[in-house]
Amino acid sequence: MEDTGTIDIKSINEKIERESAFVDLLTLEMNKVIVGQKHMIERLLIGLLGQGHILLEGVPGLAKTLAINTLAQAVDGSFSRIQFTPDLLPADVVGTLIYNMKQNDFTIKKGPIFANFVLADEINRAPAKVQSALLEAMQEKQVTIGDETYILDKPFLVMATMNPVEQEGTYPLPEAQVDRFMLKTVIDYPKMEDEQLIVRANLRGFFEKVNAVVSVQQILSAQKAVREVYMDEKIEKYILDIVFATRYPERYKLADLKPLISFGASPRGSINLATAAKCYAFIKRRGYVIPEDVRAVVYDVLRHRIGITYEAEAENITSVDIINKIINEIEVP
Repeated sequence: MEDTGTIDIKSINEKIERESAFVDLLTLEMNKVIVGQKHMIERLLIGLLGQGHILLEGVPGLAKTLAINTLAQAVDGSFSRIQFTPDLLPADVVGTLIYNMKQNDFTIKKGPIFANFVLADEINRAPAKVQSALLEAMQEKQVTIGDETYILDKPFLVMATMNPVEQEGTYPLPEAQVDRFMLKTVIDYPKMEDEQLIVRANLRGFFEKVNAVVSVQQILSAQKAVREVYMDEKIEKYILDIVFATRYPERYKLADLKPLISFGASPRGSINLATAAKCYAFIKRRGYVIPEDVRAVVYDVLRHRIGITYEAEAENITSVDIINKIINEIEVP
């Protein structure tokens, strides 16, 4: 760890303030179309800046598709939507080789994964081999078709949606694969006054046009700047304490959680919690991470990384309840 004396927090702060100037512009642009889903917009930005991917859970009709489409328009990036169905094949996602009779040769037909923003709609509707094709592309940021390997466009953000209502005829994502999503965000219904505005806009049939206010280049530059956000050793220790408390609760005076947790967060949890905290500080236009940044993102980063036992299910205890207990117990630096 670098010595704080050698780190010029003031210059980092000034740099981050310059680099993050577009955040307000982007949020304003998205708010033209998306009403009231502040949490979802913030999480999309964290995923984009942290070079991660997002799993969104919410009932149909909460503007999930609209949100990522609007973000793509505002960033001037390419957008594609894959509707996951039980008969989908991996080639429908990544692309395939097509025989060209004129040239007596195979040509590449790239799939919808080749875009800056990819919406994987109802990911739990497709069989395992399709899910793993998508997840491999998310992890490796590249796709192999035939003998050729293709690097995916940058920035590359996958937003997968899951419908918590219908579970019949679905293929739940295995725990190990869910871990590849940086954030799992649960979206709730809008407030009544927000929904009134949504109804009015839809009845009018007129939506404001979303303009491209940020370039892809600016986003790539911001992704680099996020890494420069200063994180003190105390904050690193705080993040590790939270993650380790999901694995060994008895070490943190939380022995009552032991029978409720089947497995704790992986090292990916620690990495993503640190990255998401830096992204949150960046969005708040700050060049350093404070404990509140960690607490703001901890639920979205860890809720899908903690396995709960049958005992916890029987007592109606969720991973969010477990995170709550951990956050309340662990000392804030």
